[in-house]
Amino acid sequence: MFDELSEKLEATFARLRGRGVLTEADIKEGLREVRRVLLEADVNFNLTREFLERVEKKAVGVTQLRTVSPGQQLVKIVYDELTAMLGERREGLKLSSVPPTVVMMVGLQGSGKTTTAAKLARKLKLENRATRLVACDVYRPAAIDQLEALGQQLDVPVYADRTTQDVVRIAKAGIEEAKRARDRVVIVDTAGRLQIDDDMMQELERLKAAIHPDEILLVADGMTGQDAVKIAQGFDQRLNVTGVVLTKMDGDARGGAALSIYGVTKKPIKYIGVGEKSDALEEFYPERMAGRILQQGDIVSLVEKAQGAFDADEAKRMEKKVRKEGMDLSDFLSAMKQIEKLGPLEGLLKMLPGVNTKMLKQVKAADPKRLKHLEAIVLSMTLEERKTPSLMNGSRRARVAKGSGRSISEVNRLLEQFREMQKMMKKAAGQSGGGGGKVRPNMFGMR
Repeated sequence: MFDELSEKLEATFARLRGRGVLTEADIKEGLREVRRVLLEADVNFNLTREFLERVEKKAVGVTQLRTVSPGQQLVKIVYDELTAMLGERREGLKLSSVPPTVVMMVGLQGSGKTTTAAKLARKLKLENRATRLVACDVYRPAAIDQLEALGQQLDVPVYADRTTQDVVRIAKAGIEEAKRARDRVVIVDTAGRLQIDDDMMQELERLKAAIHPDEILLVADGMTGQDAVKIAQGFDQRLNVTGVVLTKMDGDARGGAALSIYGVTKKPIKYIGVGEKSDALEEFYPERMAGRILQQGDIVSLVEKAQGAFDADEAKRMEKKVRKEGMDLSDFLSAMKQIEKLGPLEGLLKMLPGVNTKMLKQVKAADPKRLKHLEAIVLSMTLEERKTPSLMNGSRRARVAKGSGRSISEVNRLLEQFREMQKMMKKAAGQSGGGGGKVRPNMFGMR
């Protein structure tokens, strides 16, 4: 997400950061490059022009401050304007004071509307808001089956009626069912088409008039760039959508749709889809996304991700055990699994300030299955070997290597990394009398 844009902006600002004074010519030269970068990222032409005019107006006259160079000040100006372009501030789901809140999902076929509806239901359920899905896509083969399967997987109730194609009747019945069950939110999954057509819009207009949704969320494929913006305009003109969900953002290295859609439609991006898994739906924060684009990191999102992924009870159990008995390989495996829940290492590093595209390319070159390989090695050991790794002599290491399908050198490297982590944990727990141990970057085999 935004990889190409981030890399090119980084190179542009690197040339300006070291200068003690930025002349008007320097600024114009730098902004010409920024213009080229934004247009290559498929950002709307008019938005790009307006963006650069605002940046130039603020940047002219910027002089050397005691602690901040003109180049850094220019980056701050660009950050503020990027934030404004992306929507200025987070706009969450508008929840009705009288439940249930009705959310109507609209969009073209193939945009990921049904899976996004299920992801949103999961997110709301985790917030302790009882949620029901209503299957109103009566045209696409197996659409109802797909929604029911997702609902079963996530333990979210789904209302469906296969006896009729009257979507108004289905939606009304689903909402009544939700009221009886005292659900807090109802998500109505509607039918899409391969392109916007009048029949489709008329049906959606009838549905909107009948159920009076609190939110109309347009689900758009982020990888389609300016086409997503045009689609948003088309839906908004007929339905007055209240927000946008951009899907497939994990596969979009340019980000033109995200950078254009609010500026053109003035409709906030409320969520972004960043993968196929049920938890791969993120709340959209313009200021955090601007920070990621400019490689300033996103520590807040990283902490939130960690809080959602880590098992607090398991962490307390491990801390207590390490303090009392020390760490064994079963604990090491448990720690690896906790880390794995946070997602790909590359995605986590993007949230750390100062991590540039060169570092990320080195991580991409690493074996993405490394943690799986370490897990296979540990699981090939006996319980006794995991508890007392010092038992691992030559013959045992050969047996484990054969059982896990990995090389003996990998087994040796894992045991060495475990010893390093064991020392670090002992120091952190105050068992060795020393200060805090230094965490090495290859602690989990990410060489």
